[in-house]
Amino acid sequence: MSDGSIRIGIGGWTFEPWRGTFYPEGLSQKKELEFASRQLTAIEINGTYYSGFKPATFAGWASTVPDDFMFTVKASRFCTNRKVLAEAGESVARFVGQGIVELGEKLGPILWQFMATKKFDAQDFGAFLKLLPAAHEGVKLRHAIQVRHESFAVPEFIAMCRDAGAAIVFADSPEYPAIADVTADFVYARLEKGEDANPLCYPEPDIDRWADAAKLWAAGGVPAGLPYVEARTPPEQPRDTFVFFIHGGKVRAPAAAQALIERTRG
Repeated sequence: MSDGSIRIGIGGWTFEPWRGTFYPEGLSQKKELEFASRQLTAIEINGTYYSGFKPATFAGWASTVPDDFMFTVKASRFCTNRKVLAEAGESVARFVGQGIVELGEKLGPILWQFMATKKFDAQDFGAFLKLLPAAHEGVKLRHAIQVRHESFAVPEFIAMCRDAGAAIVFADSPEYPAIADVTADFVYARLEKGEDANPLCYPEPDIDRWADAAKLWAAGGVPAGLPYVEARTPPEQPRDTFVFFIHGGKVRAPAAAQALIERTRG
């Protein structure tokens, strides 16, 4: 049985301080996605959180990157930043229907990120998960849920995501509690504690540790020492694994992603 794929990358590809550090001097901004997608194996699209895009834009992105590259897409804030999540159906449909399926086989999970002030309400959150479609226009959709309030660290939330086949995002954050329970057939990790003072965002021993974790997730295991809500272990099966260096240490994030890619090959 082969392991799941490991995809490693950064958030977005347009960031001025990357010009001359990650991007070669003089590289046209129009060529930045082309360049980034050949150094990394995934990119989390963050612009979709703030605004919509046309189908042709997604199709253009897909045609620019290599065949084995993958995008994840951050869902619109109009879906997640609301008092009553059960009322998000129209916004969810608008987001999914804007053209993200034009990414085709290069479409990875959709990231549904909630504000740190959003507390767990079992009935409302359960209703929200039911709004997330399994597919759109024949393209399978996978859903990753990032919550950032301690009230979600309860077995009821873990079971709810497992039943929905949604992955709980493991976020290594300096500000918010993390949940490492594996609840889907893929894993989504965001490494947010990076610092630009470190050439690789994180200290090198940590890069080695995250490489071991990524390989274990892809093989179907769960790394020791992470914060789990439940003692039970998920079924051992290969899982596609997505790891992003994001937020903290943003200037160094591409170097960190490249280093992690090297450590997880072979």
